[in-house]
Amino acid sequence: MAPIGTLWTVAYQGKGKAIKAVAAFAGLEITLPAYEHFVDNKKPEFLSKFPHGKIPAFEGADGLKLVEGAVIARYIASLAPNSGLLGGSLEDAALIDQWIHLSESEVDSYTDFIRALCKGLYPYNKPIHTGLVERQTRTLNTLEAHLSSRTFFVGERITLADIFVASIIQKAVGVTIDAPLRAKIPNLIRHLETIVNQPKLKESFGETEYAEKAIQFVPPVKEKKPAAPAAPAAPKAEKKPKAKAADDDDDDDEPAPALPQVKNPLDDLPKSTFNLEDWKRAYSNKETRGAGGAIEWFYENFDYAGFSVWRVDFKYNEELTQVFMSSNQITGFFNRLEASRKYLFGSVGVLGTTGDSAIAGVLILRGPAVEPVVDVAPDWESYAYTKLDVKDNAEDKAFFEGALAWDLEVNGKKWNDGKNFK
Repeated sequence: MAPIGTLWTVAYQGKGKAIKAVAAFAGLEITLPAYEHFVDNKKPEFLSKFPHGKIPAFEGADGLKLVEGAVIARYIASLAPNSGLLGGSLEDAALIDQWIHLSESEVDSYTDFIRALCKGLYPYNKPIHTGLVERQTRTLNTLEAHLSSRTFFVGERITLADIFVASIIQKAVGVTIDAPLRAKIPNLIRHLETIVNQPKLKESFGETEYAEKAIQFVPPVKEKKPAAPAAPAAPKAEKKPKAKAADDDDDDDEPAPALPQVKNPLDDLPKSTFNLEDWKRAYSNKETRGAGGAIEWFYENFDYAGFSVWRVDFKYNEELTQVFMSSNQITGFFNRLEASRKYLFGSVGVLGTTGDSAIAGVLILRGPAVEPVVDVAPDWESYAYTKLDVKDNAEDKAFFEGALAWDLEVNGKKWNDGKNFK
């Protein structure tokens, strides 16, 4: 049988393993050319076929060109309809897609993000790391519950879902699914072992490496500066009797002078009648809208001279993908604003859906200008700031109230997830 096409991948790539396993299970042959990642995928001949420059990449014998692991695997499975890999009905096919997409978006993507955080590819942030672990564990528990009464994900035979999920879990057990977590998901681990040890699939999957402890961030060791050479010792003066209660340790250094405290210019503003901490308590404890609610409290107490309200918009919404990542972007921004906590309140959210979202919200801050408050965050210029007139401008007022109540809608994008800086 002639090869059905050519697959560009690397030996350790999980999605490449899944594609090779699908072909092997279906009895189809694929060509695997010599390939060096970050070298060959930057060459003109590769980019002319796959402009995005990523792997796995597949070129069929008929000239069809595909990227994305699940797509390639599904296409190859369709070339062998009698293999049963795509199920026996439309319902089966839908369920197979469901488990593939869930595990890809909620397990595999988190494995990659956690590893990137811990390896220093992104600035490390403990709350983001914790959130990713919690989200991944939640999905693992869902997969575990489904397999608690089943051998395979869909039906009574191996399908594409089993092969693809196994490739994702095989990667994760070497990074994030450590021994204590594996003990809590025995059916998912049993499923992994069942699939990767199938005679037809074993060569494609290779050996499974299990991590005893999940990957953790290790702060880089600060390089120590070489100590300055010691000054020559001065001749010792003749010792005199010490007064009673004098310090007997004549090697003590002079105490270092206290560093001068830098005063924030915001503290020099005229005293305000609006207490930001009272507002934060009102917002936390009252209903946001309605009589006696937090918004009503705000209008009754706000000092328009001593404080200001600002709309904030992320400048690079086209780079946002998963909603949880956008939400983590807000969390990171808020963490970096910590030095301005006494001058600032924020309500910012993700509007829209996966692949079509935006970050927007409002800030209530001390003084008439935004920069003195937000420039403590290194990434403050990644956002656009627009001063709002919440006293006389109806449009600004509606935006402000929507951001506080988490029901804001902008350009057809509805509020999806929100964060507060309090």
